[in-house]
Amino acid sequence: MRVNHSSNRLLAATSMEVFEALKPHLSLRECRAGDVLGEPGQTISNVYFPQSGIISLVVDLSVGDTIETAMIGRDGALHAASALDGKVCLNRAIVQLAGFASVIAVEHLINVADQHRDFRALLIRHEQVLFAQAQQSAACNASHLVEARLCRWLLRTRDLAGGDDLAVTQEFLAQMLGVQRTSVSLTANMLQKAGYISYKRGHVTLLNVEGLKDAAC
Repeated sequence: MRVNHSSNRLLAATSMEVFEALKPHLSLRECRAGDVLGEPGQTISNVYFPQSGIISLVVDLSVGDTIETAMIGRDGALHAASALDGKVCLNRAIVQLAGFASVIAVEHLINVADQHRDFRALLIRHEQVLFAQAQQSAACNASHLVEARLCRWLLRTRDLAGGDDLAVTQEFLAQMLGVQRTSVSLTANMLQKAGYISYKRGHVTLLNVEGLKDAAC
């Protein structure tokens, strides 16, 4: 398989000098759906730059539920803050959609970030985007109905997956949104009747993106 690390937009945004410094230390890794790439309090050893697929950052609630706070895809990186001296994972990171990622050991990323201020600044901006995304998710979960939240989630997933066909189950959707599976089932049926999506077991196809945008929060 031909490896093209620049398929990740964050890596592609680096200068040629920075990319060449990172490249010898990057390796390709397959990320399978359900793989856990980090746990709260765990020491971080690797940074992931997805080329395809999606990684979800989730929080486990005391009542046993799980809710998603942010998504990371080909436009970002997982554990990038470790290059800024934060070497402990704060969230559970789970692979939502299978794909491949360029992986680099933390110590190599730190060395490059220490030598190139523009790369460090890029990582800082990325972490700011993730923080803003988490804030948006919190506001959305607190103030919007399941329909608006599901539409937003589907659109964001579409952006990262690069297509309208998404392999997701109702159970997984319920976990990511922090709601009951029956709520997801009823909402998915409503969106299907409206012609916005087509839903079959474990598979969602987006049919009317503009309609989903209008219904999203």
